[in-house]
Amino acid sequence: MRIQLEDTAAVVVDIQERLLPHIYQWEQTLQNCLKLIDGLQVLTVPVVVTQQYTKGLGPTVAAIVNKITAFNHIEKNSFSCYGEPVFKNKLTSLGKKNVILCGIESHVCVLQTCLDLIEASYIPVVVEDCVSSRKPDDKTIAIERMRQEGARITTLESLLFELTRCAGTDTFKSISRLVK
Repeated sequence: MRIQLEDTAAVVVDIQERLLPHIYQWEQTLQNCLKLIDGLQVLTVPVVVTQQYTKGLGPTVAAIVNKITAFNHIEKNSFSCYGEPVFKNKLTSLGKKNVILCGIESHVCVLQTCLDLIEASYIPVVVEDCVSSRKPDDKTIAIERMRQEGARITTLESLLFELTRCAGTDTFKSISRLVK
């Protein structure tokens, strides 16, 4: 089934200063997340940002903070974003069924958030080239597990064009420039 733009929100999971440099292919993961955020803003998809234990892992990286209009984050200690009541309330208030997931780490916070979203009858959409872990095998196994549990796995470019729907519009032109 297609991912419907009007029924979609996104979550940027824990892309924080002290954690990111330890992530496998962190530069590419960050660049892809920035492109995704740009595209979601063009498409007016609401974006929620989380931070895991900020005292230890630091704030969200500046590149993300600077991309998001009126940046605000949800602090959490639960590995799953959905385990944090403020997050759960925010997601409920958005009233969206599809939840795009990007961020780190694939096998911990992204995975546990995905599993909880499935259990709560949301449809998680995991952007494979916008998630990572410290070790490549952890990412691979996490993606496999999320797919087995019912998440939709996609890529940055595929997702943005699926949400865009058709060529020949200003939105299409903006999205095309982003993915080049």
